[in-house]
Amino acid sequence: MSIKILIPLHENDVAPRFDLATEVLIVTGIGKTGSGEKRMVVLPRASADQLCHLIITEGVHTVICSGIEDDYYQYLTWKRIEVIDSVIGSSQSALERFIEGTLKPGVIL
Repeated sequence: MSIKILIPLHENDVAPRFDLATEVLIVTGIGKTGSGEKRMVVLPRASADQLCHLIITEGVHTVICSGIEDDYYQYLTWKRIEVIDSVIGSSQSALERFIEGTLKPGVIL
């Protein structure tokens, strides 16, 4: 099964707030080797509602983010999307830790 991961970005880091991200990294087909197709999506404006819509329409399985409001967290988990929140650091480090299976909520990379 191919999983799809979305990381809201601020430059090359995980965005400090989910609702203020205007750019996201979507990684598809990631395997144990860490290889997968990566693409950047630029949103027209910062909007948690638009970001949630993108997550649902793209078929994302896992969201790696930092600060996220509880309403959006609850909505995404209700939609059976794994949310790993309170992650601080570079998006690449977060992705590597996810592949290793060691990424946990609240980690500082």
